[in-house]
Amino acid sequence: MSNSVLHENSVLDPIDQRIVRALQLDPRLPFSVVAAELGVAEQTIARRYRRLRRDGLARVIGAVDARAIGETEWIVRVRCRPEGALQVAEAIALREDAAWVSLGSGGAEVVFSLHPRTQHAREDLLAQRLQRSAPVLDVSASMILHRFVGTNTVDSRGRRLADPAAADIAAGATRIEDADRPLLDLLARDGRTSYAVLARSTGISPGRIMRRIHALQAAGLLYFDLDIAPAVSGARLAVALWLSVAPAHLESAGRAIAEHDKTTYVAAITGGFNLMATLSLDSAEDLYRHMTTHLADLPGIHIVEVSPVLRQLKQAGALIVGERLARPAPAPARRHRR
Repeated sequence: MSNSVLHENSVLDPIDQRIVRALQLDPRLPFSVVAAELGVAEQTIARRYRRLRRDGLARVIGAVDARAIGETEWIVRVRCRPEGALQVAEAIALREDAAWVSLGSGGAEVVFSLHPRTQHAREDLLAQRLQRSAPVLDVSASMILHRFVGTNTVDSRGRRLADPAAADIAAGATRIEDADRPLLDLLARDGRTSYAVLARSTGISPGRIMRRIHALQAAGLLYFDLDIAPAVSGARLAVALWLSVAPAHLESAGRAIAEHDKTTYVAAITGGFNLMATLSLDSAEDLYRHMTTHLADLPGIHIVEVSPVLRQLKQAGALIVGERLARPAPAPARRHRR
């Protein structure tokens, strides 16, 4: 749901920071290319990435694009009784179709991004499970209509908004098959798993694995993301902004907010608030200056609701333990195809 911003107090040294930035642009970029760009040995790059992953600081994941399989992405706000909000957030974080799960609004609201793979899964969660949960008081689900990305930044898919062809989902005849599930499960746990390891784990030849991954990416079904731990970002304050903007100014406001270096995510959504953004800041004073200068200068904004993030429980694909990414669960054992 958001791009991580590396602040000056990051736990990473300069080389690690450059590795992370390179993988934000292209999560499966060969280490040889990263090494050439940084002027460092390829073995050093590979060793450093393995350490970042092992220490729960950064991890590449593979994920299915909900839009490409005919589903819509959603931003969901769940208002809870304070004593039960954490329990609800933890349960949601365990779902494969939920990402960017956070606890905010004084510990009484759970916010997450929902990427359902089927209409049944969406309705089961929003209309059944959450409504029946005792701590839940209210559920508000907003459809994501459009994501804004600054021209000098990359979105969570590693794509630049300035490239219109890359921003659209490619039209193709490819669809996800049942045979793809073992491959997708492995990539969800480690998006940089080599073709050789994927082949051994699935019983499919490396050549076929490589062609299938490329085909799924070209069709917009599969994308790769880089999860970055809160300990890495170094941000002291994360906030969600919910804005009501006049329709005539929605596009310009979304683009302007996306261009700001404090912004990690912006999207036009349905509902009472039609623009949602997340910010990564250093302090409450930093937030105040942002509100009274950058946002105050934008025309068409009628209402702004500010919700500090008290705790992040999940990133794009990884659970958060403390300030680091939890180790992914082992992939289930599967029979190899003959």
